[in-house]
Amino acid sequence: MRRAIRRTGLSAFVEIEQDVLAGRALLWLALNGASGAATIDAVAATRLELTETGMVCVITACEGQSMARWLPLISGIETYAKAEGCRGMRLHGRKGWLRALDGYRQTHVILQKELR
Repeated sequence: MRRAIRRTGLSAFVEIEQDVLAGRALLWLALNGASGAATIDAVAATRLELTETGMVCVITACEGQSMARWLPLISGIETYAKAEGCRGMRLHGRKGWLRALDGYRQTHVILQKELR
């Protein structure tokens, strides 16, 4: 997951790690194989945020290999979010996620400029 965070610059690994360890965020694993011999295909982190329009579940980081195998598991995160009373999902990531995730749309663009 560190590689994905460095690539987008949207989240700091240390902050995500601290949120997960403190119980402010969840860490989701997509496992491949039987218990005892399973490998991790993907990892994602989520946190619930209260906004002016209600609660949303934010995917703060997601990284993995063999996306076709684990991408359908995102629906499980969405089910969890609904059960927690969330009004929506948000994703912090690259624009390429639009092609991969069904039902998601781009609502905002984050522009950033570094001053030297």
